Amino acid sequence: MSAPRPARIAVTGPDAYISPDWYGVTDQVPTWNYVAVQITGCLELLPHGKMREVLDDQSAFYEARLAGKAPWTTDKMTPEVLDRMMRMIVPCRMVVEDIAATWKLGQNKDDAVRQSAAAQVPSGMGSELEALAALMAEPPAL
Repeated sequence: MSAPRPARIAVTGPDAYISPDWYGVTDQVPTWNYVAVQITGCLELLPHGKMREVLDDQSAFYEARLAGKAPWTTDKMTPEVLDRMMRMIVPCRMVVEDIAATWKLGQNKDDAVRQSAAAQVPSGMGSELEALAALMAEPPAL
């Protein structure tokens, strides 16, 4: 097993193209609003023998939240396929040292202008448009 290594994970949240027309005021340019987080720390490889425990624990956590179905478990797999899949997964853990979040939600605009654009976001292009519109309507406090 190798020594822990520095690592950074970038996670993106809601994002969308913002048309200048949506602001309802002149002299604006197109932009992209977004939410993003970067997590830095040290990535440690775990012994491969821990993989089954990690997979079972994580799947039990998420499967318990899926209504209307019997939880999936590794016992549902044939031993040969499970063994092959286990060899393709690398178990690791990240020891988090820093979390840096950034968002661009039109918070530099007047409330009415930002609200006007937020109302148009759900009909636009991007991901998680409703969530982004809600964040633009009520930006997080700095």
